[in-house]
Amino acid sequence: MIVFLIAFLTSALSAWLIIRSEHLHQHLTADTDLDGVQKFHVVAVPRVGGLAILFGMLAAATWLSLLLSVLPYQSWLLLMVAGPAFFGGITEDMTKRVGVLPRLLLTMMSAVAGYWFLGAALTRLDVPYLDGVLSAWWPLSLLLTAVAVGGVANAINLVDGYNGLAGMVSAGIALCLGFVGYLLGDSFMTLSCLSLAGALFGFLVWNFPFGRIFLGDGGAYFVGFLLAELSVLLVARHPHVSAWFPMLLLFYPVFETLFTIVRRLSTHSGSPGHPDACHLHQMLYKRAVRWHVGSKDPQHRTLRNAFTAPYLWLLWLLSAIPAVLFWRYPVLLLSCCFMFALVYAWLYHCLAHWKTPKWLILRHRAE
Repeated sequence: MIVFLIAFLTSALSAWLIIRSEHLHQHLTADTDLDGVQKFHVVAVPRVGGLAILFGMLAAATWLSLLLSVLPYQSWLLLMVAGPAFFGGITEDMTKRVGVLPRLLLTMMSAVAGYWFLGAALTRLDVPYLDGVLSAWWPLSLLLTAVAVGGVANAINLVDGYNGLAGMVSAGIALCLGFVGYLLGDSFMTLSCLSLAGALFGFLVWNFPFGRIFLGDGGAYFVGFLLAELSVLLVARHPHVSAWFPMLLLFYPVFETLFTIVRRLSTHSGSPGHPDACHLHQMLYKRAVRWHVGSKDPQHRTLRNAFTAPYLWLLWLLSAIPAVLFWRYPVLLLSCCFMFALVYAWLYHCLAHWKTPKWLILRHRAE
């Protein structure tokens, strides 16, 4: 737990320093686009929370290096191969000029580096025949690994829409991966997941509920890459772990991404990259949550922002609990993925056809 505490304290302190020094760097780091279609905050906020998480991870790795007689080279390698993914995101946070495709390609580059230096290779999916092909033909395994890791990182970035949403879900995923790693006696997996969870909770001290700092693209891609890489490593290192275990843990952001692509292809003339405010968390905010807290006052808007995330935490638990219970059983895990998809589609349908009572609308306008 010392690793967790060091990562937590370092991340929380780093985030506090970023917030306190905002007047020095806000021209570079502040998210000033308050009127964007996907913006739901009311004041300019630093969007470089990924730096705090990186510092927390570095502090944990440094402590391990001082404590252990053998250098924890895998921990350092994990952070090194994450470099391109973090660089693409943090550059977008600073310049607002890095598109989705360059960030995705840089994250895939990190996945390729992890494939060669860490052995993070997808060689099985617990699918008959396909596993044999993946094991026998490494180029296909490499391509699948790069696409899967890049896709997960992009998925974490996509669900990063409200205070505490992506941060808490990511911390929960890290703890679940670490728990199974602990059961299997994998110290690297356990320590890496605990340090990532600690760094995320340190960031959440300032992110939830009041949104003093945002994860940003650097943080989302960095955290998403680490979650995907640790998931691949867990499956690659332990044959008893089903490949569908991390998939079910990550299924909420992954399915959100797939659902969004299909939805945009059908509504925006075939453009999956067309931005909109129709993600599940945004539909939940617009259809239900925004009526819970009074007026158009900025503080009330911030509270409404924060009230959205807990609903989605509960949704994620619908996948996390069975994932932890059935981490060795592919058929059960696959069935749970299918059921989660049905629940998600039903919930989205209900929100899309939600009719807010007129008395709530009138009260809101009056306030």
